[in-house]
Amino acid sequence: MFGDAHLLVAADYVVFAVVLLLSAAVGFYYAWRSRKQGTSRDFLTGGRKLNALAVSMSLTASYMSSVTVLSNPAEVYRYGAIFGYLSISYVLAVVYTSEVFLPVFYRLAINSTYEYLELRFSRATRLLAMVIFFFNALLYTGLVIYAPALALNQVTGMNLWGGIISTATVCTLYCALGGLKAVVWTDVVQIGIMFAGYMSVIIKCVILKGGISTILSDAQEGGRINFVDFDINPLRRHTFWTLVIGGTFGWSSIYGTYQPQVQRYNSCKTIKHARLALFINVLGLACTLTLSVISGLCLYSFYKNCDPWKAGQVSSPDQLLPYLVMDILADHQGLPGLFFAAVYSASLSTVSTSINAMAAVTMEDLIKPRIKLSEKKLLLISKGLSLFFGIVCVAMAGLASLMGHMMQAVSIIWGVTGGPLLGLFSLGVLCPFVNSKGGLCGLVTGLAAAVSVSIIEIISPSPPEMTRPLSLSTKGCNFTTDGSLNWTTPLPTEPSLFTTTPGQNTDDIHAVQWHSPSYLYFCVIGGLTSVIAGIIISLLTGGLRETVDPRLMLMKEDTLSYHLFKRVKDGVMGGTDNVGQPNKEDGINKPAAGKFDNTRVSSF
Repeated sequence: MFGDAHLLVAADYVVFAVVLLLSAAVGFYYAWRSRKQGTSRDFLTGGRKLNALAVSMSLTASYMSSVTVLSNPAEVYRYGAIFGYLSISYVLAVVYTSEVFLPVFYRLAINSTYEYLELRFSRATRLLAMVIFFFNALLYTGLVIYAPALALNQVTGMNLWGGIISTATVCTLYCALGGLKAVVWTDVVQIGIMFAGYMSVIIKCVILKGGISTILSDAQEGGRINFVDFDINPLRRHTFWTLVIGGTFGWSSIYGTYQPQVQRYNSCKTIKHARLALFINVLGLACTLTLSVISGLCLYSFYKNCDPWKAGQVSSPDQLLPYLVMDILADHQGLPGLFFAAVYSASLSTVSTSINAMAAVTMEDLIKPRIKLSEKKLLLISKGLSLFFGIVCVAMAGLASLMGHMMQAVSIIWGVTGGPLLGLFSLGVLCPFVNSKGGLCGLVTGLAAAVSVSIIEIISPSPPEMTRPLSLSTKGCNFTTDGSLNWTTPLPTEPSLFTTTPGQNTDDIHAVQWHSPSYLYFCVIGGLTSVIAGIIISLLTGGLRETVDPRLMLMKEDTLSYHLFKRVKDGVMGGTDNVGQPNKEDGINKPAAGKFDNTRVSSF
């Protein structure tokens, strides 16, 4: 808290409360609609009747967490607009997902992504992947709940645990009552609120600064327009290559293998709707990233001469955007409330996604394989699991205080868990010679590699020469703090692959202190290690003699690129385009009618 000027007023709380009530109302609505019918499968998958537009907006909303809303602008503020290169990785990741994973998962009609691993490899592989998923989901959800509540508590005085409990309660309520349909349609409402919150800040900043050109000019003078950086040094935090390569691996792991995202596009009524949802989602991701970058540049334009973080007005960069909101919107009653409602909407969409996904995985991977129950009991258990995981998420929020800066903490979590799983699923879908031994060993090896680089990052964090934070100053501040206000962070002139302490001889190998690569490469390291180890172990253990059910593998007829190429080829050759073979394609990608038979797939 920084005085009365930073307190929310009644109108702000009204806006905030309306958003929470609106989200809860969706859950009640879908609970009422399905009160006389429905199964656990319908509850967890939406009955596979959802359309492309709703699912695409839900995919974007689940990505647009409080971490995105608060941390991405702070990342641009500190490291520049080069962060926008992530948009390229969005396109590459969605294309890879659409061409490689979507056809196989949609054909199998599985409720749990990890069910595929038992069909393709072994039950041990499935269970280990499930444990990794729970570790990821619980840590990430705890961070998403805790971080915005802490930021708003310190900047506006909003009660910390009141924010945490209200977020978790509303999420749990509409997840337990309405299932996936409630989650998806609530996401549609929430993404509108998120965009409105972002736009309120940007529009006010542009008005106060006299136009967007002033903001861009300030950013240019401050080195924030730094797109020309093609350094291949893997230790650098942000370059074109780290953002595009690291981002592609990271987003491929999210859209290709992460249960909440797969569960969403698998809920579409046809595979064409599923593909369309993924590609429309790219537009949503690009819009979100654009708003984040512009917000970060607005932050710099306002605080270029008096950085609130260096001046001690906020305790972490994640609080900069809320601080700006209270600085420029406090005189407009309700607008700060709209922005903070956007932050909490971002939390709601992500947390509800995780709750629903954890309920689905628990039901499909732990309960159904062991216990035979009626559909009515399975539906009640599904709702009970949503309630249980909502309570667990509140408990996990307590651990989030140990994770430090949100953006990097989230990237490390995804890198450790997402990379090895991306490698494993890619092996399963693309490499028929990879057997169960290779799959399991690859997963374990990739996980070990990702954990190792994460530990190195914690023990020996990257120095300023590699992270290259841009100049921040407090020379223009007109208030006093403890200590000097003349703090700046100069841009280094000569990057190095290692650092030494003053007075040490760089020729002495013992003087070298090595650092981890960019946090964006953690997922790359885990994924590639998993693939290489899986291939080697499989070849050494008779993988070439492996026989795999073709429905578990990607076939050329599954891909959109094959049919596009065939259409172009037929047109050029003057032949008759038998449009495919749409019948063949539809047959290949038609969801399985019942439980997939895993007896044909070899295991240990």
